[in-house]
Amino acid sequence: MPRTSPPLSSILPPLICGTATFNSLYNPDPYALPTISIIHRAFTLGIRAFDTSPYYGPSEELLGKALNNPFIRKYFPREHYFLLTKVGRIADSEFDYSPEWVRYSIHRSLKRMTTTYLDVVYCHDVEFVPAAEVLTAIRELRRIRDEEGSIRYIGISGYPVSLLCELAEMILQETGEPLDAVMSYANFTLQNTTLSSTGAARLRDAGVDTVPNASMLGMGLLRRSGVPIGGKGDWHPAEEGLRRACYEASEFCDKYGEKIECVAICYALENWIQEGSSVGSRGDSASGLPIDQQTTKLGEGRRLGVSVIGCSTVEELEETMRLWYNIMDGLESGWKGGHEWSVARKKEISILAAGIREVLGKWVDFAWPSPGPGYVNVRTPLAREAEMRKEGGIS
Repeated sequence: MPRTSPPLSSILPPLICGTATFNSLYNPDPYALPTISIIHRAFTLGIRAFDTSPYYGPSEELLGKALNNPFIRKYFPREHYFLLTKVGRIADSEFDYSPEWVRYSIHRSLKRMTTTYLDVVYCHDVEFVPAAEVLTAIRELRRIRDEEGSIRYIGISGYPVSLLCELAEMILQETGEPLDAVMSYANFTLQNTTLSSTGAARLRDAGVDTVPNASMLGMGLLRRSGVPIGGKGDWHPAEEGLRRACYEASEFCDKYGEKIECVAICYALENWIQEGSSVGSRGDSASGLPIDQQTTKLGEGRRLGVSVIGCSTVEELEETMRLWYNIMDGLESGWKGGHEWSVARKKEISILAAGIREVLGKWVDFAWPSPGPGYVNVRTPLAREAEMRKEGGIS
């Protein structure tokens, strides 16, 4: 079957709100987060795409509850925004890419988010399972797309850039159809830019339509306060040397009155817009502008690299959106009249980024192993059957 039309790159907004933070990895109690207020504010600020996963604890349920808010249902119909979710990852060392689980997971996601379709579905963290299992899951997702219509676009996500490229090439060779999307995380940041240097061109040559860049803070590594400690304790895979180097980079930023997270977000957003453009999107380039300022028609804008942002509070969201406004003003067709200031700010960020990378030294472009040493997938068919029976699963 041919890939879905129109191409994802003609409609996907260049800015996606990620909800991995609606999870105990990042926060001690995700149910205490103001998730309805965050999603409400995201809509009013112009965001039209939301990324989640069953692996992110209650994220799908919390997102679904927010989307069912009467205000959002009234003013933002389902066809006006994108939902992106994932299948396959269940727990830290538990993965299930079987057709039975893929079907069950899709039906569960549809129910949790009260929708009849999902715009994009990724196979989650593909490096943790054999390539043959990834191919099996992709085939099942495409069957669901073609026969049931509850999925529109299909892709993979993960950490090792080289493996993402290998799998994209393999899927094209084996099926004759390229992936619609490959989402990489923590690979285009102040610390690691391998998604640009070694990944984007190779993924494009494998026919991948869009490559969203997620986790521009390296899963919280590039923060003044250090890696996040949520309800599951210290889970971050970065080793002590890299953490120490990032702390020193934060101190470097402090000397110039800057927070490393602000510099990191600006650097990743601004540079991926350009360097990710060949695998970017011509979707609503006004995404991220308040609703009364949106004027760009779908498919008519320039192609921009796609980024996924995350937040745990309304204030964090608003701060990130202020950075986004400034970045968009710095483009040749700046929107708000602050073009000159934004261009000057871009130069400041570039100088700071160079200094930070000098501080990071040997840790520049370092990637931690994924999976880590000793990893074993503990998932069994019996566990799958038990869980599906318990939750009234569909096989």
